[in-house]
Amino acid sequence: MPSPAPPHDTALIGTVAAGLGLAFVLGLIARRLRLPPILGYLLAGVAAGPFTPGFVADQGLASQLAELGVMLLMFGVGLHFSIADLLKVRRIAVPGAVAQIAVATGLGALVAHAWGWSWAAGLVFGLALSVASTVVLLRALEDRGIVDSADGRIAVGWLIVEDLVMVVALVLLPALAGATGAAGSRGLLLTLGLTLAKVAAFVALMLVVGRRAIPWLLGRVVDTGSRELFTLAVLAVALGIAVGAASLFGVSFALGAFFAGVIVSESDFSHEAAQNALPLQDAFAVLFFVSVGMLFDPRILVEQPLRVLAVLAIIVLGKSAASLALVLAFRYPLHTAFVISASLAQIGEFSFILAALGFVPGWLASLG
Repeated sequence: MPSPAPPHDTALIGTVAAGLGLAFVLGLIARRLRLPPILGYLLAGVAAGPFTPGFVADQGLASQLAELGVMLLMFGVGLHFSIADLLKVRRIAVPGAVAQIAVATGLGALVAHAWGWSWAAGLVFGLALSVASTVVLLRALEDRGIVDSADGRIAVGWLIVEDLVMVVALVLLPALAGATGAAGSRGLLLTLGLTLAKVAAFVALMLVVGRRAIPWLLGRVVDTGSRELFTLAVLAVALGIAVGAASLFGVSFALGAFFAGVIVSESDFSHEAAQNALPLQDAFAVLFFVSVGMLFDPRILVEQPLRVLAVLAIIVLGKSAASLALVLAFRYPLHTAFVISASLAQIGEFSFILAALGFVPGWLASLG
């Protein structure tokens, strides 16, 4: 007799079904209570996470599915944010983002040092608190219908600059940890130069080659008259460029997808591309929030309430106050300053990536 077939591995199916199901129920409850649905999605992650009883979703799979959501959402940002718009806000977005990162990092490092942490640990901790999530921001702006407003463009541009700074930081910090003496300094400068060269090469490739090749490709697909093929082409462009940017140039998936969207926005097919990508974008974006909720351990609220409050104060008050003052210093209207300060009162994907570095044995010790 033939042996019975082995049971199928249903971790992926279970993770998707539980994540979307819990997010729907709790998101609907949050909406009924006139709260943002995002809160329900985060609570769904807490319920499906390893720190609460009952069903535990596969955190690794959830993170990968969430990464797809981040890429598709950033592709959508690029579709609505042209190169001309990005250049228009550079005078406030670049110096503002850099200054705000410096202030938040300093506050985080000081608080961590007061807890008895090393300055190296404080640096990583402060950097993790300094960056906000473009995904969270975009969802909040969409809910209020101000993505395409002047304030919305400044806020998104600000966070894009933050993402670029974090890309450089993620390369530099491991290099700093291994740098010793003059040779280490030379190695650090070489690493920084290579990183900046890779980012510049990617941007140049997208502007010179991608600007011509991608619209041409989409045009040929439109000529076939197949809506299905066009949807497939849009997804292939978004995900393919994101993965290629990360593999070849060391740029994050999110930034690669963003530039893919920017290039498509310059073509005649941006509206159709946005319509075709939207359904998958929404579903996977929900899984992103669920995966973030899975990282939260409710016990920390009881075990370390004062430290939690200190971190919240830096994120909600410190970052907001710094960005408010910076925007006003550039003589922008008060309502613009409030939009930017409210947009930055949160942390993002890079925060968790930086925090994970702290768990690498001996890494912080070699840095400090």
